Amino acid sequence: MANVKEIQDRIKSIQDTMKITNAMYMISSSKMKKAKKALSDTEPYFFEMQSAIRRILRHVPDIEHAFFDERPEIPKKDRKIGHIIVTADKGLAGAYNHNVIKMAEEQLQWEGKHSLFVLGELGRQYFSKKTLPDVSVDMDFHFTVQKPSMHRARMIGLRMVEEYLEGKLDEIHVIYTNMENAVTNETQTLQLLPFHRTHFAPPAKEKAVQEPFEFYPSVGAVLNSMIPSYVSGFLYSALLDSFCSEQNARMTAMDASNRNASEMLKALSIQYNRARQAAITQEITEVIAGAKAQKNKHK
Repeated sequence: MANVKEIQDRIKSIQDTMKITNAMYMISSSKMKKAKKALSDTEPYFFEMQSAIRRILRHVPDIEHAFFDERPEIPKKDRKIGHIIVTADKGLAGAYNHNVIKMAEEQLQWEGKHSLFVLGELGRQYFSKKTLPDVSVDMDFHFTVQKPSMHRARMIGLRMVEEYLEGKLDEIHVIYTNMENAVTNETQTLQLLPFHRTHFAPPAKEKAVQEPFEFYPSVGAVLNSMIPSYVSGFLYSALLDSFCSEQNARMTAMDASNRNASEMLKALSIQYNRARQAAITQEITEVIAGAKAQKNKHK
């Protein structure tokens, strides 16, 4: 059995760790609330932009545009596929980063030439150290995932649109984490470019209304203006969603850590009391033995 001093030191160490995990829980809770508010403020704009593009496609169903060009003439083995991977800048968030990296590695098994655009320091370090055939990691793609902003999303979106239109990439996929509720975070992947018309399919309950439309100077020019904004809006939403999921996962991990620490403290408290009782009993025994020895000496 460990002595009293060792048990006391261990109890103090656990209590100090609990102060840190409690602080991390509170910080993550505050960050998540702010990010959820920013996400709810952004969603109306994003959905309205999506609805506007849907109305354009409904009025001009046979339109041909670069953002809808799937480039079927390029064989699968020669297709240049870009992956935007949203991880965290740090760990201690349960399986959050692991799930994103696992999905990314599954997609890297597809045919084609892959390029990785990694957001978050943890994922960037992971993929920079991993050697994969036909895979390149853009090390100049330095963006933090802390405090997502529309400006950052716009910078990323413009870069991706440019790479796609110049033919450097034939497909662009986004891997991020969606926070479905306070308990469930789900890692998702979505093809950002080229667009499928099904991305803008009207909901079943929405009635198709044929409003009069006039495009100036042309439908193509309108889409050229709208779609980069739509891409930036989606990326901003994905960054916010991932940030909320990260903070939620960290809160869950810290809460589990606190519960485990409390159970350890209970067990150590019992162990400490037993050790202290044993030490007191030992001292009493030694005092009695010493008193007996003194009494026998004087006889």
